[in-house]
This record gives sequence, C-alpha cells and structure tokens, in this order.
Amino acid sequence: MKPIKKYSLAYSSCPNDTFIFKAIARQLIPLDNFQFDIAMEDVETLNQKAAAGIYDITKLSFASFGSLMDRYALLRAGSALGMGCGPLIISTPGKSLSDKKNPVVAVPGMGTTACYLFKFYINDLFPGMNPKIIAMPFEKVMLSVVEKTADFGVIIHEGRFVYPSFGLELQADLGQWWEKTTSLPIPLGCIAIRRELGPETACNIQRLIRQSIEHAFIHPETAYDYIQTHAQELEEDVIRQHIELYVNDFSKDFGEKGEKAIITFFDKAKASGLIRSEMWSETGSDKKYSPEKLFAC
Repeated sequence: MKPIKKYSLAYSSCPNDTFIFKAIARQLIPLDNFQFDIAMEDVETLNQKAAAGIYDITKLSFASFGSLMDRYALLRAGSALGMGCGPLIISTPGKSLSDKKNPVVAVPGMGTTACYLFKFYINDLFPGMNPKIIAMPFEKVMLSVVEKTADFGVIIHEGRFVYPSFGLELQADLGQWWEKTTSLPIPLGCIAIRRELGPETACNIQRLIRQSIEHAFIHPETAYDYIQTHAQELEEDVIRQHIELYVNDFSKDFGEKGEKAIITFFDKAKASGLIRSEMWSETGSDKKYSPEKLFAC
C-alpha cells in the first residue's frame, strides 16, 4: 500500500473554484494516495500567503504569480481564462473616466489581475491619468463606489452580474478591451504548485484537478450544496452564470492559445514595470524563468 501524501490546497470560495474542486473536496473521485488539507480565502489573501509560501497548491491571480515564479510553477488545469469574462470598471451614473486626472479607484487587491488590467488600460487610453488606487476585498468594491469613497471600482466575480442592482453603471469592460487589443483570452486566475514538490507530484495533482473538473461537468448537481454554502452571492441564477462564465475548456488545459495569452500578459506586465525583469525573459533558455519554464509539467 502506497504511503499517504498530504498537501495543503487553497482556493477561493467563488463558485468557479468550488465547482472545479468539489469532487476532490468531497472525495467523489479516487484521490489515490493523496490527501489534501483544504483552505478557502479570497484571492488577494491567497496571493499574499503564497508570497510567504504558506500553501503547497494554491489559486493565484496571474498578476501575483508573475512575482512568485521563483517559488511556484503553473498547473495546466484549474485556471480561469476565457473570452467575455474580464473585470469591469463601474461608477455611479453620470461619471466618465475622462472627468478627472486623479480619480480614486477601488480594486480587489493590488496583486490581482484586475488591478494589472486596469493599469494596462489606463496606460493605453488615458496616459496622463494618475489614479489613486485603493485595495479592498472584492465584495466591498461596489459599496465603496455607492458610498462615494471611490470614484470608480474594478469589479470581478459575481459583481459583473449584480452591479446594476446597486444603481451602478458600466464604464469599461477590461476583458473586452484585452480581447480587442490581443485577440486572446484573458488570463485571470491560475493554480500554482510549489516547485520543490517536483514534476511527478505536480503532474499527478494536475491530473486529479482535471478529473475533478470533468466530474463536475458530468455531474453538475452532485455536491451542489458545497458550492452554495461557500458562495458570496447565494442566488442560484448568479451562481450558475458565474460557473458558466469562468469554467470552460481552458480550465481543463491552457492549450496553445492559453499559453500565448499568459505569456502576452506577463510581457505587458514586464513592460509596465509591474514584475521584476529578472523574473521574466521572452527568450533564452539560460534564463531561469523563461516562458518554457513557467509550467510544472
């Protein structure tokens, strides 16, 4: 009998993550000799804990992963990439991004992909703007705009489905902008694994995550209570829309197009000075973290 291998596994409470991992969490598929100590945190907290090396396998913003490549490698399963699913910039009615040179903008964390995309967007379309960016948990962004402590908010997750009910208006769709400028899916969140665990362990865990996703697609109602229990927004229609938007074929495997999207994202982040240049190199196998070394297996 093989010895049990125990690892810490962390992901968010958002419906796309709980949908992806429910078969593992509820042991609806054979886990072989693996055992997981599961934790749930908001993505920005996961980003911060990964910087401290807290979890073995963890959900991260792609933006945050860009600065953690010395410690973590990407798994090809479990990520959130797609078309038409990017963050949105919202405001109270009657405002425009061109109104102020120094607007206050609420974002769901400084290390989030949403924050990076906002910076890419502003640099591209409003080069003279110098926004004051304030970070907070994603579920508080809309409230900060409603209460006028922020002029604009960058919303993610369930926010894109419910912002009109807060009396808020859409200013820009950052995913739409990304797709128009790159013709690629938008890389939002990834699953990363500590490099020291090695490629064999990484490949086995990657396989389990893929099996968990396949089980969820085949049996969407099985363990649905697991998703509902942890969802920030409990309305069933919102949960289902969330899953349909963020869990797709890219979640099973990046594929060539997904890889290109990820590399393009990091190239833009490097050009914008958002990740250290020594962490990323477009070419050269002598570079420790060149694109071909992004992936765990």
